[in-house]
Amino acid sequence: MAPRILAFAGSSRNGSFNKKILSIAAAGAEAAGAEVTRVDLVDFPMPLFNQDLEREQGIPENALELKRLLMDHDAFIIASPEYNSAFSPLLKNVIDWASRAESEDEPPLVAFRGKTAVILAASPGALGGLRGLVFLRMLLANIGVTVLPDQQTVPQAFKAFNDDGSLVDERKQEAVLALGRKLANTVGKLNAK
Repeated sequence: MAPRILAFAGSSRNGSFNKKILSIAAAGAEAAGAEVTRVDLVDFPMPLFNQDLEREQGIPENALELKRLLMDHDAFIIASPEYNSAFSPLLKNVIDWASRAESEDEPPLVAFRGKTAVILAASPGALGGLRGLVFLRMLLANIGVTVLPDQQTVPQAFKAFNDDGSLVDERKQEAVLALGRKLANTVGKLNAK
């Protein structure tokens, strides 16, 4: 069975650099035989996580829908913008809501435990979002996601892309494609066991 990978970026901006590199990594995973579902977090608006709100109204429908998508896939490709040396509030909020149990007998962190992921970032800065990936890797590991050691960043993203969305630097383009392929191949081997 082909690995099922959910691909999303922690950015809500139209023309997001991170959505562009996400698309490249997803294409690499598809080329390696994975079934990739791309989602835009803009399509899942939800309030800031608040336990009072959760107690009074339950988990928002969009959060439940996204949680089910996370549960239905073997792995994730996550492209994360860097906001003040960390990942975006949008990405954190999605993870917080998806981590909530719907019943007392639901296993903890069911949407994340046992999943595999690759992370990448693009940024106008010189480090390409690297600092934010440090925190994202730590967060994902803490909730049970195995994050592959390989990652990619794209610095000076404002001049890194061609009009067709590919990267100007062909070696970087291949490295991002390879990241998607590596995730697909790794998950394919895990599924075969």
